[in-house]
Amino acid sequence: MREEKSPEILEMEHIHVDHSYTADDIQVLEGLEAVRKRPGMYIGTTGSRGLHHLVWEIVDNGIDEALAGYADEIDVVIEKGDIIRVSDNGRGMPVGIHEKTGISAVETIMTVLHAGGKFGGGAYKVSGGLHGVGASVVNALSEWLEVTVYQDGKEYYIRFEHGGHTSAPLKAVGSSEKHGTTVRFKADPLIFTETTEYDFETLNTRIRQLAFLNRNIRLNLRDERGDEPVSRSYCYEGGIIEYVRYLNQNKTVLHDEVVYVEGLQQGILIEIAMQYNDGYMPNIYSFCNNINTQEGGTHEDGFRLALTRVLNNYAKNNNMLKKDETLSGDDVREGLTAIISIKHPDPQYEGQTKTKLGNSEVRKIVSNILGEQLERFLMEHPDIAKMIIDKSIVAGKARLAAKKARELTRRKSALDGISSLPGKLSDCSSRNAEECEIYIVEGDSAGGSAKQGRNSRTQAILPLRGKILNVEKARMHRIFENAEIRSMITAFGCGIQDEIDLSKLRYHKIIIMTDADVDGAHICTLMLTFFYRFLRPVIEGGYVYIAQPPLYKIQKGKKIAYAYKEEEMGALKEEFGDNYKIQRYKGLGEMDAEQLWETTMDPENRTLKQVTINDAMEADAVFEMLMGEDVGPRRAFIQENARYANLDI
Repeated sequence: MREEKSPEILEMEHIHVDHSYTADDIQVLEGLEAVRKRPGMYIGTTGSRGLHHLVWEIVDNGIDEALAGYADEIDVVIEKGDIIRVSDNGRGMPVGIHEKTGISAVETIMTVLHAGGKFGGGAYKVSGGLHGVGASVVNALSEWLEVTVYQDGKEYYIRFEHGGHTSAPLKAVGSSEKHGTTVRFKADPLIFTETTEYDFETLNTRIRQLAFLNRNIRLNLRDERGDEPVSRSYCYEGGIIEYVRYLNQNKTVLHDEVVYVEGLQQGILIEIAMQYNDGYMPNIYSFCNNINTQEGGTHEDGFRLALTRVLNNYAKNNNMLKKDETLSGDDVREGLTAIISIKHPDPQYEGQTKTKLGNSEVRKIVSNILGEQLERFLMEHPDIAKMIIDKSIVAGKARLAAKKARELTRRKSALDGISSLPGKLSDCSSRNAEECEIYIVEGDSAGGSAKQGRNSRTQAILPLRGKILNVEKARMHRIFENAEIRSMITAFGCGIQDEIDLSKLRYHKIIIMTDADVDGAHICTLMLTFFYRFLRPVIEGGYVYIAQPPLYKIQKGKKIAYAYKEEEMGALKEEFGDNYKIQRYKGLGEMDAEQLWETTMDPENRTLKQVTINDAMEADAVFEMLMGEDVGPRRAFIQENARYANLDI
């Protein structure tokens, strides 16, 4: 929905902060200490996610320059040796001497924790990195880092080594007509012991997201590590409108036009884009200052309130609902894809992780802006309004049917105990959830072997009959009526969707164990689809695993070895010499209880893959493509990736 923009919004789009950005704007709160000792406090983890977080801290500085109106292009380059180079064409970091520290402002920004232009000096009105720890933390966790500033016809250079120690102060090294800042760094392997290798797709996904969220800013990514450099470039004039279209590209939309809302109140810019598809799952993503608020917050609350209120009012005013009928929030959000993006000069997050927005005033502002403009849109587009209301009414009827079916999955109380658990479950004797694990296996045959071979104190077995329902293509009541899904929900004990309580989860390892063939892979994908759509916090909590059964058994006399991958066989054959026997396991049912324990269930020897979600939006797109109604994208994917398939025929 496009409308004539107010002077305030036009001003916001072309805003140049009416304030200099000099050394005096940098406020020092405390010195840089203990970052290397406790890096997790600042970047969450020293694994792959934390490594990539270093890049975002520097990129965010470039985005802040763009939001202030001084930059329109940011380059991210992965050089050979996993060196990162980030450049922007903004004003350049201030190079003057800082009054309090007595060193250059660049050095202050890079070596003093909580030193930045975002604490009220006026250099930035809107910023993602408001905690002001970004640049200095990246420096502290780098083997070396160098900054080049292009400003006022000069080129300035400074280098830091061994976790942020200045090797030489800032100095002018030449002349240049360019303007902006380039930061180049190498993550310290002493800190990032797991990996210092950057994943191109992880970087690519986030950079594309930033381009969607900040229209007309060009973001370039280049990977120079391979023989042939790989480059991507993103710039979206339509911003989040194009983002919604991108997320709905593999879905059948109910209306071509993306509903677009924007407004400015109390210095807070609100942007919302939304479009319905014929699916059953809502995909609503919220951002504050480009940060993905995964746990929602007041901006999402305001969105939900306004959407439910406006659609109910419209339906009642147009006699589309019965007298006592009301659409719930779940009804009006079925099949909705929406992006909520706000720019706030002083956001308050619940925690350093910035995953939930806490500003109470935002709820009312979002509700008012969306309510007013959505109301107008529905009146101007009665055909679209009718489609949305009709879909919501059908969703309401399905919800009532689902409510009845859902009751069957609930244990009435803790006193019900074992009697309320599914009949096929072979439970473990321990009641300590931390040490308990449940194996989800396909078929009674594998279930029998697993039951005999397990450690009955800590390992439970739940056999499933055949393939479970594809939840991507089914309404709620069908899902709750499915016996296999009911068995899993009841066995886990933590509830599903909005009712999940992880403290009631009965097993801290939920292990999917399927045959190592095409059917097994399909069942595993169906299971993961169910977990992602209905038990996502269980995945995010790190409780879901996939067991890796062996493909081959190789034996010579009493000597036995197992191969879990095709490529392992060559080395084993060489080791065994000749006169060996090879057994190819077509399924878990071919193993006896002892073999299954040795290879797949013994905590000392087994191989488990933990299921994680790095990017929810990408995960949504993958599940929709693989398991959704639309055949076209799935066919294209298969054709593109068929050469990588290893079919055992």
